[in-house]
Amino acid sequence: MERADVIILGGGLVGLTLAIALDRHGLSSIVVDTADPSAQLAPAYDGRATAVASASWRMLQAIGVGERLEGEGCPIRAIRVSDGLEPGGIVFDPPAADDPLGMMFENRRLRQALRDCALAAANINLLMPARPAEVVRDTAGVRVALDDGRVVTASLLVGAEGRNSPTREAAQIAVARWRYDHAAIVATVTHERHHENVAYEIFYPSGPFAILPMLPGNRSAIVWSVKGADAAAVMDLPERAIAAEIGKRMGNFLGTVAMAGPRWSYPLGFHHAATITAERLALAGDAAHGIHPIAGQGLNLGFRDAAALAQVLVEGARIGLDLGDAQLLKRYERWRSLDTLMVAAATDGLTRLYAVPGRTASAIRRLGMGAVQRIGPLKDRFMAEARGETGDIPLLLRGLAI
Repeated sequence: MERADVIILGGGLVGLTLAIALDRHGLSSIVVDTADPSAQLAPAYDGRATAVASASWRMLQAIGVGERLEGEGCPIRAIRVSDGLEPGGIVFDPPAADDPLGMMFENRRLRQALRDCALAAANINLLMPARPAEVVRDTAGVRVALDDGRVVTASLLVGAEGRNSPTREAAQIAVARWRYDHAAIVATVTHERHHENVAYEIFYPSGPFAILPMLPGNRSAIVWSVKGADAAAVMDLPERAIAAEIGKRMGNFLGTVAMAGPRWSYPLGFHHAATITAERLALAGDAAHGIHPIAGQGLNLGFRDAAALAQVLVEGARIGLDLGDAQLLKRYERWRSLDTLMVAAATDGLTRLYAVPGRTASAIRRLGMGAVQRIGPLKDRFMAEARGETGDIPLLLRGLAI
């Protein structure tokens, strides 16, 4: 029987980030995941790229992951938001001396860097692939029996297995959820002109269309929301045809577009857990909340969960508290509940607002965006939200040790 301070079920981006953050502060964890790491790291496993907000990037640097990714991320120096290809909109462009708004990374490279860092850590035991057969949480602690006969114990269980979290279901935590009638088509393209480190969010009635700058400068990630009924047809288009469709939606302002790899399709939905804690249990990442990718905040919310939970646990351990203590878990719940709810509501509202068709609706949206563009403090507030720098920010997100 092996014991650690924390058992983390789920070795994805959020679960590994939490484990590394705890290790850096002397707390041990056992990470259990059913996935085979070699399959997870294969190029065909996940075609997505993520805009890591500036606060999240500071955390990755603070816990030693950033150094494994140096030179691989594309800084986002500005974000342009528009209603279709109509003139106007909002340009979020902080002064050149400021940190970028975020860094673009392929998910596969994030996963590789996190795994390498976890393997090198003294206080992390990766059990991958491994499958929990029985999980017991009670006043004495947490015990997880694996299907190969091994048993691991800890003071706290963290559920970080993703949106279909078995841990959340077993805890009978209620979830508000719905599906959007959309799918995200994800691909990487090359284009004639340099993207100048600018990200674009173009809102069409059929769904948002994001252009995210990658390295080198003639390469971008595309997240194209299409009607669910159209997804299969779009996925089946020949390469030249889908490249031409993407170019048309880009307004051809980056020149001729060509596909730079395979394409993926992901169904879009929303879910939000009624609570993110229970007896000796904390949920993090998609196990706790899942949102529309409209503002690129999904993974960053998970990183904020990891930063807050790590700080709560490390500070609790320093004063001798049991890491499964109900008061510690209540602090985590309070800390994260408002932020996740506000972001979830905002992204859902934006999705619905920009889906309203018609010239009148478009004119009203452009009027609102024009107001944001003109009102400096309001625009600065939106930029701070995009950076992940609003509210009570955990120390790691400031780039500081706990």
